[in-house]
Amino acid sequence: MNPPAQAHINLAAFPHNYQVIQQLAPEQKIMPVLKANAYGHGSVQVARALPAADAFCVAFMAEALPLRDAGITQPITILLGPQNAEELALALELQLDLVIHRLDQVVLLENQVGERPVVVWLKLNTGMNRLGFPVTSFAEIYQRLKGVTCVSEIRLFSHLACADETDNDYTLEQSNLLDQSTADSTATVSLANSAGIMAWPHTHRNWVRPGIMLYGASPFSDWRERDFGLKPAMTLKTSIISLQDVKPGDRTGYGGTWVAEKTGQIAIAAIGYGDGYPRCLPSGTPVLVNGERAPMVGRVSMDMISIDVSHVPAVQIDDEVILWGEQLPVEEIAELANTIPYELFCSVNVRVHRIYSST
Repeated sequence: MNPPAQAHINLAAFPHNYQVIQQLAPEQKIMPVLKANAYGHGSVQVARALPAADAFCVAFMAEALPLRDAGITQPITILLGPQNAEELALALELQLDLVIHRLDQVVLLENQVGERPVVVWLKLNTGMNRLGFPVTSFAEIYQRLKGVTCVSEIRLFSHLACADETDNDYTLEQSNLLDQSTADSTATVSLANSAGIMAWPHTHRNWVRPGIMLYGASPFSDWRERDFGLKPAMTLKTSIISLQDVKPGDRTGYGGTWVAEKTGQIAIAAIGYGDGYPRCLPSGTPVLVNGERAPMVGRVSMDMISIDVSHVPAVQIDDEVILWGEQLPVEEIAELANTIPYELFCSVNVRVHRIYSST
């Protein structure tokens, strides 16, 4: 038996969103980001829905294994690179591309015995200050990698820190620094993430790496004013498991933080922070009950939320509740939770049953 909370994943959204990406970056190769189980959507299912993708990327080696086991043959890039000699050997065996961002990874490659070739992405730190070599080290590291027998191609890689802020010139600074530091190189370059693809065309370079936009959500805080025609892939649903009549002064939920002001009806829906629905969401957060907006009231508990359905006609046990999806943007819920759609998607728990369709 499946629990009431379900994440319905529309696989048709992925080729649709991929086409949007192609329209925005028509001359670039596209490497969709499938890390964190494709942002909670299911990496194998998403990869299978994108046979046209030029490559994929994941964070860790362990995230690549299910893709190869499922028969995904496109190139897969490991964003954090090999962590030890065993991972490097496995990457070579599985023909995985590797981001190289620190010196000991260069040494691993230099010490590798065997003739299996590997494509490496040399990561440069242009201002994110998380991973990558200083741009001043580019020439030295590039030459070392050129001398490694198993390295078949060296590509260049960096990451934008503020591309979701369209009035922030830091993206221009990062882009210019990359150009200046690699001016003499003819290597393939990847720089643009979703926000770069959507708002900074000059960052597109040779490869783009769409993440959140592939899943039909926006990276921008002013998402209401920016319609790129993306199609949300995930609709988070549950159902009503109880109905409670309330009168003025009645409270609901832990702490009794919501107090009824008039006679009405409260619906209890089977979802909570144990499923990944944020506890921090305030009273008034909208959900859809039988397609009609209704406010969540009181505190989110581990397994349940309370919804004021006093204005919704003929509500019954087992009626559908939508937490976010095509009719209720995940961006709106993220704003109320003081977070971003990325976190909401990734937080959807394993006990939430995924249901896949192509509609």
